Amino acid sequence: MSEQESPSDGRSRLNTAVAHNARVWNYWIGGKDNYLVDQGVGDHIDAMFPLIRSVARADRAFLGRAVRFLVAERGMRQFLDIGTGLPTVDNTHEIAQRIAPESRIVYVDNDPIVLAHARTLLTGTREGATDYIDADVHDPDSIIDRARATLDFGRPVAVMMLGILNFVLDTDEAQDIVRRVMAAVPSGSCLVLTHPTTDSDLGGEGNIEAMKFWNENATPPITARSRAEVAAFFDGLDLLDPGLVSCAQWRSGTDSADVLPQFGAVAVKTV
Repeated sequence: MSEQESPSDGRSRLNTAVAHNARVWNYWIGGKDNYLVDQGVGDHIDAMFPLIRSVARADRAFLGRAVRFLVAERGMRQFLDIGTGLPTVDNTHEIAQRIAPESRIVYVDNDPIVLAHARTLLTGTREGATDYIDADVHDPDSIIDRARATLDFGRPVAVMMLGILNFVLDTDEAQDIVRRVMAAVPSGSCLVLTHPTTDSDLGGEGNIEAMKFWNENATPPITARSRAEVAAFFDGLDLLDPGLVSCAQWRSGTDSADVLPQFGAVAVKTV
């Protein structure tokens, strides 16, 4: 981590007067890196949309299953985790390096409280590598350029975009971000993505008013997308089984997994 990315700088940029996604999400999954303002907004949304805590936990569980699958079954050894969020139990590098200690992981986020806790993300194995980039998803070219210091873009990379594209409000821009990142990685690389929806077949109607409240009381603003819009992020890639499904159901190993309004999928770049 360079001096300009030191955690102390992150603390100087904190705004604790307004609820922020990383901290509210941390509150929903049972973390302690949040403030009263985050808890208040989190509780209000929970009352409006009682599925939200289940969604947050299912998204986190999806991350674990996806990383284990990619390392153990696909031989993936490099991860670019864009929009990592606050460190918690079983971060991407911990899961990957537990199976393959030589795995290399780059985390990307631009939330100052995540930056302030970034050293927690840099305690990987001696055989592998972990790094953190303070950067914005809206600038994918800079992310790729800086990630090259740790990752070998001549070898497959798993691009993790869990719950991040919903903060890119313009769908065309979000699709362009995915295209630019995936264009920079070679054949055999994978895209791992989760995204909220208001689609009724996943019970997403409750997201409508909850997201309206969020956008009036917290930051950054958020949007949901339909199945077709989320599927378009995977254009040119091959979806791996079971395809685009509720993230709680993706390779869950049980037929009784909840259907939640958060899509999850993994796809591979074959050309």
